Amino acid sequence: MLVDPVMPQYTKLSSLLPTATAHPSVAPIPTVIPDLPVYQELGHAGHVALWVGFIIMLLSTLAFISMAWRVPVEKRVFHIIATFIAAFATISYFGMATGGGNSFVHTIASKYHKHTDPVHHIDVFRQLFWARYVDWLLTTPLILLSLALLAGLNGADILVTLVADAAMILTGLFAALGETKGQRWGFYTIAWLAYLIVVYQLVVGGRRNASRRGTGTARLFGAVGGFILILWTIYPIIWALGAGKGKLSVDCEIIWYVVLDVLAKPVFAIWLLSTHARTAPTIEGFWSHGLNNEGALRLDDDEAA
Repeated sequence: MLVDPVMPQYTKLSSLLPTATAHPSVAPIPTVIPDLPVYQELGHAGHVALWVGFIIMLLSTLAFISMAWRVPVEKRVFHIIATFIAAFATISYFGMATGGGNSFVHTIASKYHKHTDPVHHIDVFRQLFWARYVDWLLTTPLILLSLALLAGLNGADILVTLVADAAMILTGLFAALGETKGQRWGFYTIAWLAYLIVVYQLVVGGRRNASRRGTGTARLFGAVGGFILILWTIYPIIWALGAGKGKLSVDCEIIWYVVLDVLAKPVFAIWLLSTHARTAPTIEGFWSHGLNNEGALRLDDDEAA
């Protein structure tokens, strides 16, 4: 009889093989359900804050228009700038409060899960109110122009300040739209560098020129200029905690921005108008009288006929 040489060895080792039991000992395999996308969007508190911001900006616009009509046109430059600041903010807040001027930005966040790899990724969609950046792009140069006129900055310094401010706002918008960390924090860093140029122009050039205009002007410029710089330094901190890191909810971020906008626009303008506008030097020439006879276009009698 032929015997398979493997069988005896198999028989000896059969006790080591698993056998069927009445109670299986295999534990259930854990099941991991993929995370759904996370949506961070406007809530009730943020919506109310936007309407409050709109009402404050609208009332401020009407108040500044009324104040402008009470002073001669030669002294009206600060009133007109204040009116434009509040008017642009009014339009922006109305758009955001009525559901416009926003979109969702997609980013990928990392999350720890104990049943899978140490880190896996989830999709995050955060609501971005880009209308706010349009507002800032129009209003922050006007705020700086008010400070520049108060201090008496020359044209070259004013141009550098306004261009740096525009670069700061645009790179802030690009940072908010970035989908990767490199994009967001890279543009965020560039925005800070542009802001430092603005700070330098106000602190160094602005204070130097304001001191030449007398003690009163120097003190006022130091107070309102310092007030604006403190507020503007808080803005990027809120951005980093909100759009940057996602530590603040969209509602909390909006409430912070409303408070800062009210302080940096209507409150700043009222402070400046109530303390300086009436004693400001008059502006003659084209601002007050338009083109004079030498600069105006005229038609001769023959040409008119």
